Amino acid sequence: MTDTAKKPLKILMCSPRGFCAGVVRAIEIVELSLQKYGAPVYVRHEIVHNRFVVEDLEAKGAVFVEELDEIPEGDHPVIFSAHGVPKSVPADAKARKMFYLDATCPLVSKVHVEAERHHKDGYEIILIGHDGHPEVVGTMGQLPEAAIRLVETVEGAEKFEQAKAGPLAYITQTTLSIDDTAEIVAVLRRRFPEIVGPHKEDICYATTNRQEAVKEIAEACDAVIVVGAPNSSNSRRLVEVALKAGCPHAVLVQRAQEIDWNGFSNARVVGVTAGASAPEVLVEEVLDALRERFDVTLENITTKQENVSFKIPRELRQTAAE
Repeated sequence: MTDTAKKPLKILMCSPRGFCAGVVRAIEIVELSLQKYGAPVYVRHEIVHNRFVVEDLEAKGAVFVEELDEIPEGDHPVIFSAHGVPKSVPADAKARKMFYLDATCPLVSKVHVEAERHHKDGYEIILIGHDGHPEVVGTMGQLPEAAIRLVETVEGAEKFEQAKAGPLAYITQTTLSIDDTAEIVAVLRRRFPEIVGPHKEDICYATTNRQEAVKEIAEACDAVIVVGAPNSSNSRRLVEVALKAGCPHAVLVQRAQEIDWNGFSNARVVGVTAGASAPEVLVEEVLDALRERFDVTLENITTKQENVSFKIPRELRQTAAE
């Protein structure tokens, strides 16, 4: 097919998109650990939810495990993922005399601190989040069993009953849909007017910014492509947000080869974004695939400038400076 035979396609590029500061920090911790301590460096759970990133780090010498007992004895460091871990995990690492580095996103750690403060002050705690997600497992694992109770939906908020009379507080997973979470919070506030929320929203700046960017373009698009992993909560939320904001077709793909082109045959305008753990190289791969099939014009839609960065652990700062 010659260029002149290609259908015209306008691509609206969402900005911000892709890596957030917490993901950048987590990947940097693994890379600097490999540089300083040599391979192998063990990582408990996927450092971030992106297969391309994980495989890239594996090629450099990182070994990913689900539990600490999979790690052989020795002095190689173990790194905890950006999603955070229950308190039992570092306690187990200490008992095994393991050297560990914590790559938990500071914004997730903020939620952990909130939970501990509420518990200390005698509050019954609701966590709004998705059952089984590593971040939720980690947050609930900050306190004794049953100290935090999970609410996933508006229906769950309607049915929630306090275990005992007393003060009530809520915290949230950092990667939720802003609008869905607001609906759940509204129900909780209606039913429990004295409920205490976070001083500053728990849903992280990157999740918020990426959802707002998608809302900005959704109605103008015939389809939206979200680059991200199926186990990435913030990426899946971007698909939901696009559909809810008026785009008739939205898909989540890890790589360009996953795109089902049947859904794009009549598209004139396509939006492209990426979840917070998806590298820009995969976005470029999707753009190249679109250029192969269409006569593409690009328009960048920037809704917010991001300049957030997080410090890496003290043990790695000298290596980073070299």
